Amino acid sequence: MFILKRIVSAGGVMVPQCIPLPVRNFSACHCLSSPKRRSPYSVEDSERYSSLVKSVISNRVSAQTPESLQAEDEHIYGRIVKAQTPSTRPEMREPRSLHPFLHSEKTLETEEPESGPPARIVLERGQGRSSVPSVTRILQQTLSPEQIFYLERWKRKMIAELGEDGFKEYCQNLFRQGHCFHSAVEDILTSGEKWKNEHPSETKEYPPEIQGYMESISHILEDVSAVRATESTVQHNTLNYLGIVDCVARYRGVLCVIDWKTSEKPKPFLSNTYDNPIQVAAYAGALNSDYNYKYQVENGLIVVAYKDGSPAHAHQLKSELMLEYWKTWLLRLEVFTEQRSSHASSAFSEKR
Repeated sequence: MFILKRIVSAGGVMVPQCIPLPVRNFSACHCLSSPKRRSPYSVEDSERYSSLVKSVISNRVSAQTPESLQAEDEHIYGRIVKAQTPSTRPEMREPRSLHPFLHSEKTLETEEPESGPPARIVLERGQGRSSVPSVTRILQQTLSPEQIFYLERWKRKMIAELGEDGFKEYCQNLFRQGHCFHSAVEDILTSGEKWKNEHPSETKEYPPEIQGYMESISHILEDVSAVRATESTVQHNTLNYLGIVDCVARYRGVLCVIDWKTSEKPKPFLSNTYDNPIQVAAYAGALNSDYNYKYQVENGLIVVAYKDGSPAHAHQLKSELMLEYWKTWLLRLEVFTEQRSSHASSAFSEKR
């Protein structure tokens, strides 16, 4: 029961009167006074959202386009500042001394007569070459921290699987296979014979460990002609380095420095070959400055042969790309020279 009081007049006197009223489902909580909660939206600037609200309530089906949505977003949140799209290739740092890739005193003869046996200049360290570093050594000693990390991780993984002695034997087998493979390729290129004759009985047999590699490059050898050099030493006297080039020949009519590589895993992209393009550019630059060779080479080719006999991948390096890798080689050479000077200074200080 709820009693309602009212004031009535009786003979000029104000008398309060109580009237009982029935109450159903009355909740006491409604009698409790509590501070009114403020909506978080009440503090927002309604003027700012007015256009957006009107467009929403005026249309049952939105007729907005991506462009209008972007305009509204810019009105509410401000203009979008887009970050620059990262380049797919890291910014190339220019070497301090940009030594020319081609030799100015040697002519670039694209149709030079190619007769006689391929050149094969054997490396002899005793002829003033004992202090001349090789391309392989320079690249190994100037690896990036990331390259060193992955190389060490692979080495630890192999040692964990094979043990110290097993890993040494694995490396020796790889070196032996590589040497045998290069020798077999050299025999084919210098003799002028084809990989497979019409009569299978006349096909030359190769050791089982390289049979798959030779099968892998069979289709590449069909496009190689006019061999100019095999396993031949090249030296850059101005930049003071040397190397042994695998092959100089025409691949599909284009004169190239060819590098033969072996792999157990597929390497379908040039990026999978790591520092090999830099190595090819270094060999070509040395050959172009070496007077033992009367010609110059602008292009390169990296052939990756597979142990299972699957078709090898041939990665061509056109002249423009060779120039890019030549700059990278000059940078690596600068780093190597600085390291060498630093070590020499440290050794001299220790002796004093």
